[in-house]
Amino acid sequence: MQTVLMSPPRKAQPPTFSATEFRRALGMFATGVTIVTAMTPDGKPIGLTASSFNSVSLEPPLVLWSLSRAAASLPAFSTGSHYAINILAADQKLLAERFAVKGAERWNGVAFTRGCGDAPLLAGSAATFECFNRSRYEEGDHVIFVGEVERCTWRAGAAPLLFHGGRFYTELPL
Repeated sequence: MQTVLMSPPRKAQPPTFSATEFRRALGMFATGVTIVTAMTPDGKPIGLTASSFNSVSLEPPLVLWSLSRAAASLPAFSTGSHYAINILAADQKLLAERFAVKGAERWNGVAFTRGCGDAPLLAGSAATFECFNRSRYEEGDHVIFVGEVERCTWRAGAAPLLFHGGRFYTELPL
């Protein structure tokens, strides 16, 4: 096995753009839409819309997502043993919007089953990843969560819900 030497980190130069410009540039990256769910210590479901999801590793199976340090749900996600990442299907746009609004009653009428660690698995999702809360890293104004996937499911043929430039889309073949 070859050892790769990493040079010591340098300090980054200050940005030459505003936060608004940065957000607009990030909006040019089309992403899938997820709702990350868990149970609070007192047994209540929590969840939020997130587009900051990505695969990390196949062996072991790892995925990541990030959450603002200012999020009210941060303590529950940080201390819980499990969470689920529900990849939304194109027909779940209203659910994505509901779970993106702060203070909204998110769970009224939402169908779900309980997965690993009782994490809610949303009915109709294109895919679900049931994760052990393996590690967390504080970076900037967010916490990056790395989950070890214990179970995953997918719905063959489901069209994904996509987000780009502040709007929702679905896939169109080229």
